[in-house]
Amino acid sequence: MQDKNFVLLFLEPWISQAPSKKAGKKGGAAATSKKAGGAASKVAKADWKEGFKKKQVGVSDMTLLTTITNEAINDNLEKRWKNGEIYTYIGSVLISVNPFRDLGIYSDEVLQRYKGKNRLEVPPHVFAIAESAYYNMNAYHENQCVIISGESGAGKTEAAKRIMQYIAAVSGGQDSSIQEIKDMVLATNPLLESFGCAKTLRNNNSSRHGKYLEIMFNDHGEPIGAQITNYLLEKGRVVGQVENERNFHIFYQFTKAASDAQREAFGLQTPDAYAYTSLSNCLDVPGIDDVHDFSETIKAMQVIGLSDYEQNEIFRMLATILWLGNVQYTEKDDGNAEIADTSVTDFVGYLMEVDGALVQKALTMKTMETQRGGRRGSVYDVPLNPAQAGAGRDALAKAIYNNLFEWIVSKVNVSMKPRSATAQLIGILDIFGFEIFEDNSFEQLCINYVNEKLQQIFIELTLKTEQEEYVREQIKWTPIKYFNNKIVCDLIEEKRPPGIFAALNDACATAHADPTAADNSFVQRMSMLSSNPHFDARGAQFLVKHYAGDVMYNVAGMTDKNKDVLVKDLWDLIGTSGNDFLQGLFPDRPDPNSKKRPPTASDRIKASANALVENLMRAQPSYIRTIKPNQNRSATEYDTKAVLHQVKYLGLQENIRVRRAGFAYRNTFEKMVERFYLLSPATSYAGEYIWQGDAKSGCERILTDTGIAHDEWQMGVTKAFIKNPETLFALETMRDRYWHNMAGRIQRAWRNYMRYKHECARRIQRFWKNNKEGIEYAKIRDYGHQILAGRKERRRFSLLGYRRFMGDYLDINGKSPLGEELAEACGIGRDKVTFSARGQILVSRFGRSSKPSPRFLILTEKALYIAVTNVKDGQAVTSLERKIPLVTIKSISMSNLRDDWIVPNLGPTEEGDPILSCVFKTELTTHILRLTQGSVNVLIGPTITYNKKKEKKAEIKFIKDETVQRGDQYKSHTVHVPSGEPPTSQSKPPPKRKEGVVRPITQGKLLRRGGPSDKPASSAASRPKPAAQPLPGKSTPAAAVKPPAATSTTTSAPRAPPPPPGRAAAPPPPPPPEPEVELYKAKYAFQGQEGEMSLQKDDIVELVEKDDNGWWLVKKDGVEAWAPNNYLELVPPKPKAAAPPPPPPPPPAGKRPIPSAPGAPAAPKLGGAPALKSVSADPSAKPVAVFPGMAAGNGSAAPWKRNANASAAAADSSNDSTPTSSRPGSSFASKPPPPVAAKPKPGPPPLASKPAVGAPKPGAKPPVPAASRPAAGAPKPKVGGVAKPPAVGGQMDLAAVFAKRAQRLTEDE
Repeated sequence: MQDKNFVLLFLEPWISQAPSKKAGKKGGAAATSKKAGGAASKVAKADWKEGFKKKQVGVSDMTLLTTITNEAINDNLEKRWKNGEIYTYIGSVLISVNPFRDLGIYSDEVLQRYKGKNRLEVPPHVFAIAESAYYNMNAYHENQCVIISGESGAGKTEAAKRIMQYIAAVSGGQDSSIQEIKDMVLATNPLLESFGCAKTLRNNNSSRHGKYLEIMFNDHGEPIGAQITNYLLEKGRVVGQVENERNFHIFYQFTKAASDAQREAFGLQTPDAYAYTSLSNCLDVPGIDDVHDFSETIKAMQVIGLSDYEQNEIFRMLATILWLGNVQYTEKDDGNAEIADTSVTDFVGYLMEVDGALVQKALTMKTMETQRGGRRGSVYDVPLNPAQAGAGRDALAKAIYNNLFEWIVSKVNVSMKPRSATAQLIGILDIFGFEIFEDNSFEQLCINYVNEKLQQIFIELTLKTEQEEYVREQIKWTPIKYFNNKIVCDLIEEKRPPGIFAALNDACATAHADPTAADNSFVQRMSMLSSNPHFDARGAQFLVKHYAGDVMYNVAGMTDKNKDVLVKDLWDLIGTSGNDFLQGLFPDRPDPNSKKRPPTASDRIKASANALVENLMRAQPSYIRTIKPNQNRSATEYDTKAVLHQVKYLGLQENIRVRRAGFAYRNTFEKMVERFYLLSPATSYAGEYIWQGDAKSGCERILTDTGIAHDEWQMGVTKAFIKNPETLFALETMRDRYWHNMAGRIQRAWRNYMRYKHECARRIQRFWKNNKEGIEYAKIRDYGHQILAGRKERRRFSLLGYRRFMGDYLDINGKSPLGEELAEACGIGRDKVTFSARGQILVSRFGRSSKPSPRFLILTEKALYIAVTNVKDGQAVTSLERKIPLVTIKSISMSNLRDDWIVPNLGPTEEGDPILSCVFKTELTTHILRLTQGSVNVLIGPTITYNKKKEKKAEIKFIKDETVQRGDQYKSHTVHVPSGEPPTSQSKPPPKRKEGVVRPITQGKLLRRGGPSDKPASSAASRPKPAAQPLPGKSTPAAAVKPPAATSTTTSAPRAPPPPPGRAAAPPPPPPPEPEVELYKAKYAFQGQEGEMSLQKDDIVELVEKDDNGWWLVKKDGVEAWAPNNYLELVPPKPKAAAPPPPPPPPPAGKRPIPSAPGAPAAPKLGGAPALKSVSADPSAKPVAVFPGMAAGNGSAAPWKRNANASAAAADSSNDSTPTSSRPGSSFASKPPPPVAAKPKPGPPPLASKPAVGAPKPGAKPPVPAASRPAAGAPKPKVGGVAKPPAVGGQMDLAAVFAKRAQRLTEDE
């Protein structure tokens, strides 16, 4: 009735006119210009493949018929049936005409074409009804049912099987228990068909019982269980059939395909040897293979879970029934019955495990008990005549089969019991069709009564209730006249005035001894029904005018069939049986002393029909109306008169009129808003419901904003009505596309964010790669400043911001031509050169002043090399002049002026100390100290003392002379040098780069160009977020997600400040000013929950801590809690007082110790000063991974894998930090999450207890009664139950998996 899938049919006129995204404005402008110019619009090229498509015959939905008459409906059905199209719609009702042949339309390929499609996208099919019911159950969380009705042989059972096939295929679920339920549901078809279907004159596989199958689903739409309700098995068929009909299929399957062991144990013969299967003269049916069907039945028993013992006992009961039918009577001279062949009763006793004599007595005698004044009197055994004895025999056979069938259904229900909580269900009703025979009795009255109740449901839900609802909801509507069959239902079931069932029960109660007298009493009581226009009494017959036609019923035997009870003798016979299974089939023995009237067959069918109607009314129904095209089961014959009669009594014409004049869909305002509020920007914001009006106005706003024409919908008092299903499908399509669009926006924003993040990472990596070496060189330079310790004037160029201590200026390590020549001349080999530069050495000249001479200075980890280039034979030859091992250097002497002279003091040597001049003297000294681990003293003073030869010392004086223009001048042990930069000078900071245009970090639409900016946000961006409102009928907002209060290990504590450099203690700083407290004002009211700060507008709060997840820790009235930052705005700070003047600089420090070299082992402490601590970056470090969740590329711990102790210590060092566990936006827990409980594994269903092996039996097996024994049967099918695999446990939450992973990695650290 409700088709709630989605399709784009309604939006096609608008979508076809809208330009595509790729066309853009240019395409739109071109189209406009063409239209303005009068050019014809472009016509799509015809597709040649359309010529091969199957052409549609008639109309697939009869609401589109031009003329609405029964003849037009019949004509349309005939055209489609003859073209092989057996399915036709009337709105959401499916009309099915039995083809009596295989059309190949139920394959898996066809099934997949209907998966996820609504009924307008694909041709009419039973799969479309199943898809609609399954989709509606999942989308609207409502129970569904499929009601299949029609005549016997119209195809109801086949339609029910196809619905089960479709649901099992599309319902998903990888759990073994779910697949097991699917297999069981499908296995019920062959099992119940064997025991509940038979060949009739109208149908080779006619359901002789009603079945309502309920398939239970969990909230994921996966089947978790099922239940079958059985209605009115035609047990009279067990003991007799009309000519050319058959008993139930299982008797022919069993007698034809039983194994040799079964034939031996049960004395089984062919079906022609038994009266119950052969008297109708129909043993075989064209198109039915009993042997194959028996193997399918055995497989179904195994899938259901019936054990070998239970299967064996089922077949024992079938054999008992067959041999009971062969008990024949002869009439003695006194008119009493006598068993013709006692060997048959002996064998029946063997099968029932009772004494054969007791069987003979129960089948020929009746126990009578006299009563006197309410007291028990004498007990007599009254002999029965052959007719009475035959009726008792048949009653026993019918009772055994009926109870066996109900036991099988109960076992099926136990096996298919739901494994977990049931969310929704889908019911499938497959029940006997309306029957009109030449001889109609009590069975046909019950069957037609149930069909009248189903027709009443159809009228109630599609005609009567719909029109009443239009009046109640004040909807503009044209009433449609129709026939209401409630008067017929009341005729049969009412108590006051009494109906047919009530009269039948009264007749059974007043004349219970004699069946003929009871029938006559029933005829007399029916005279009170003559005032009903649908009833006509005709002596021993009566006529009921059903919706499907007039049926004449015979009264003879009705009261006896209505009693439906076993006599006391047969109950006693069953009670003495040693077979526990047989006794288990009859658990409720009637109490002979009870004065309460036992329920009759009419009472039971009435109660079952009312319970069925109640179940169907609780679900949303879908209808399949089946039609039988002819009575001969012909695939080519179309009986126009018979089909026209069915069209009339099914009320198809009235159904079409109601459908065309009415509204296809309706629902309450609350349900409509809950389903479609996402489609209007006025009712939703970021997935949350924000409408502040009532549900009716919200529903009307949604329908208006979606652009649906106003004549397509109406607003009632409590419900909204939508006229055409296409409109509903359009709403569903827009809702489905909303989620796709939101997913696309989230993906686009995430990709932009990742692009932004990767570009930032690349820029950081590029900067690090470009500067990591310069940083190391700058660190060495800073170490040189510490060596000089403010004792020597500096050259201006040595303090430039770009100055780096590069070291190897001659590129010896780089294998330059000069570097290779110097390395070869000095014999350096593979030693790494730390420093190389050009310099000068002071060379003594005899009788004259010494003179500086050019040299090459090369420093390795072991020695200082001094190389010289001389001209030899007209060529420049470089040779090693002197090699000074570093271990021989005692100290290094420099002046306190800005000159470039440096003297390594080697102690008494033959060659004396070299006097060097090098513009990189500070860098050379720094490298020497690093290589010697700071063991060389640096002597700085106004003079340099050095050893000339051995013990002879000399001194060089340094005089400040401003007349020297450049560098310094040496003459006669005196160096003249101009003034330099102050000794306390430090290197200047590196100059800023030239400002240029900021390169955009990302080109995404959702992020600003150029990355983060300090510019104020635009008015659109600062628009306050609408507050979420609870959905109508709900107490909480629709989609408002509360920030989780989980803890996080990703938020690190504030870092400790780096240690101070190793210098003399500075004077204590002035006391710090009072800390500035940032105050914020609440822009909107905010109702906080646990751990959150509730705010009123204009509340002033104190900021304690900011977090980048959108939540800030604030304090109000001494209470700290979290509040959303977009609800707060900064309060301008008050003007500050003038700051006090800074303190005077400290006095110059005296002689300072040499600090330890960076990157080298700790040097011996000099002067007791602490060594310098420096945190240095590793220049060889690998780039850091930029993808979240991956470990760092250099092998270091990721931020969320830091040592827990270290994080805790850092957190304790800051009084301003708060525990991470209190932050609403944290993503990982700092402690292991609680374990997720697994789903309980259901055990197998309880089975009936198997009797002991050594159960006592009345006697040994008697010989099989004489009869023609068949040839060897089919091989024994494999029997036995199948073990049920345990259910798979529950799945762990994704957040818990991540949290556990982070915790495990933390522990590994």
